[in-house]
Amino acid sequence: QVRLVESGGGLVQPGGSLRLSCAASGFTFSTYDMRWYRQAPGKEREFLARISDTGDSTNYAGSVRGRFTISRDNDKNTVYLQMNILNSGDTAVYYCKVDVLDNDAWGQGTQVTVTS
Repeated sequence: QVRLVESGGGLVQPGGSLRLSCAASGFTFSTYDMRWYRQAPGKEREFLARISDTGDSTNYAGSVRGRFTISRDNDKNTVYLQMNILNSGDTAVYYCKVDVLDNDAWGQGTQVTVTS
């Protein structure tokens, strides 16, 4: 079955950086677009970034464009989210997602906390 496992979250100071990873299995990773989302306490889940199956095309939410970069390694079945210039508003649980045959699959999430 489809499985997504996020990692790389943690505590970081304002202005710092983190790189999240999402390891995928159970489907042909190289043929699917991948997405990152986040959910802050008391807020709805928010789309952050999308990358095409080949990695040639990316899209970003306005709130993270220019600070976050999505990438993928199809040989490792892994999608990444490089996050720079983090601020307190980036504190959230971060999730990767794939839509396989019209079924959304989510990972368990990884917590990112930005605090001084």
